[in-house]
Amino acid sequence: MQTSIPCVFMRGGTSRGPFFLASDLPEDKNLRDQVLLSVMGSPDNRQIDGLGGADPLTSKVAIVSPPSRDDCDVDYLFAQVVVDEAVVDISPNCGNMLAGIGPFAIEQGILPAIDGETEVRIHMVNSGDRAIARVKTPNKMVDYQGDARIDGVPGTSAPIMIDVEDTAGSFCGALFPTGNYIDVIDGIECSLMDNGMPVVAIRATDLNRTGYETRDELNNDSELKQQLEKIRIQAGYLMNLGDVTDNVVPKMFLVAPPVSGGAICTRSFIPKVAHASIGVLAAVTVATATVIPGTTAYDYGVLPEGERKMLELEHPTGYFSVELQIENTNDGPQIKRAALLRTARKIMEGNVYISSDIWKGK
Repeated sequence: MQTSIPCVFMRGGTSRGPFFLASDLPEDKNLRDQVLLSVMGSPDNRQIDGLGGADPLTSKVAIVSPPSRDDCDVDYLFAQVVVDEAVVDISPNCGNMLAGIGPFAIEQGILPAIDGETEVRIHMVNSGDRAIARVKTPNKMVDYQGDARIDGVPGTSAPIMIDVEDTAGSFCGALFPTGNYIDVIDGIECSLMDNGMPVVAIRATDLNRTGYETRDELNNDSELKQQLEKIRIQAGYLMNLGDVTDNVVPKMFLVAPPVSGGAICTRSFIPKVAHASIGVLAAVTVATATVIPGTTAYDYGVLPEGERKMLELEHPTGYFSVELQIENTNDGPQIKRAALLRTARKIMEGNVYISSDIWKGK
């Protein structure tokens, strides 16, 4: 016998995975992890026996429930299911899957739609932060069709604008958890930052790389990945994250001067596999590093004038746009607001099945 669990399979930004109502999953965290591992087919490099796509970008889960905060419309818990290990990590946020939360919550009846556009206030449970997504809802129905295009996704979809609020130090307690703009780990200068996602930014040339390598070149570079993992483990302690061996944060970034008209060139790891593009909240953190003097990214940045800056971050498959509202103070630039353009699409709605030996359901 198998257990049937309702879910909606969605693309959010450049990621995809099943979206669940929390009420349809076990309340016990350990049991919930076992259910999610089975749903995704982990641990297995191909995830052949589940919904996972054999890549960290397609091995993600969104768990949604009514709001636990008065200033929000919905709660969103993100789970990164590791492909080849029996690990479910709920320590990070995911800003790509975040793009699907508004449409999902509206269609599940958690909040009503407004004719034209619906503002959805989202409690990101992983970090306690709040995001505001604006979803196109003509005739009070979610519209997935539109002319918005994001790199890493073919075609066009309806735009979903997302504002993220007060994310500095969400996980590490401060934007610069060590108090330094640059720390040296294993002889390598690193900027350790957290503006919604813990990030370690390193100049690619300091690791004898260009920063323009393809994703496949980076994934085949075992020497680089081993070096980055050693740095990441040490950075975890410095960033107040403890032992991050089994966690997917902090994310590792190589930065280089832009070559295609953007603000900076990036190559990221999530955390041990090279990213096909760039994570949403990681992009906010790297964009922040690009505008703050003294970081590893600042000298490479090509920045527009004014306190409102639209930064195009170059990545292996194109650009990612981050709009930062900056206030210049005696203590340097302060990030007041970050806004992002994402899209989402509902791919399938139905039930996913797991062995009843794991969970007999509710």
